Amino acid sequence: MRISLFWDVPRTNFAKIQKILHEAVMDKFDRTIALSLQKDGSLTNNQLADIVNLSPSQCSRRKSALEKSGVIEGYTANLNAKAMGYNLRAVVRINLSSHHGKNDSQFSNFIASCDEVLEAYSVSGDADYVLSVHVQDLDSFADFIHNKLLPYPSVGQVRSEIVLKTLKASAA
Repeated sequence: MRISLFWDVPRTNFAKIQKILHEAVMDKFDRTIALSLQKDGSLTNNQLADIVNLSPSQCSRRKSALEKSGVIEGYTANLNAKAMGYNLRAVVRINLSSHHGKNDSQFSNFIASCDEVLEAYSVSGDADYVLSVHVQDLDSFADFIHNKLLPYPSVGQVRSEIVLKTLKASAA
């Protein structure tokens, strides 16, 4: 009977095992790279190397592995809503009148088609959905509520709060 040690594994299996191990465990370097890129997705491998104290080529390999494993889903630009003319932000809580049939999926599709909605969540608690809405002004917000949300067939109740001041905003 032969006992196979990890380093005796054929090369084709070694690559699979290495991939599984990397997907299952992120070390401090991977975490630091991921968190640094979350703060600034434009960091170069040289800049990452300075932050995590690894070589640029190591950072490049680790960054690629984080992308392939799905830890890093993509890169975006953070836009200034006010500079783009969106001066009003609101949090909108919605309850559906019923949850029968395809109401939930149809409502999700409807919300996905609304440009005013930047984020939408199905939640537990006193609302079925919570939306983050950005619009130009109060008139635009009233138009969104009265002419889009309230007329939608399965919407039972809408409650909203106007954001007065953003205390913390993060891409995570």
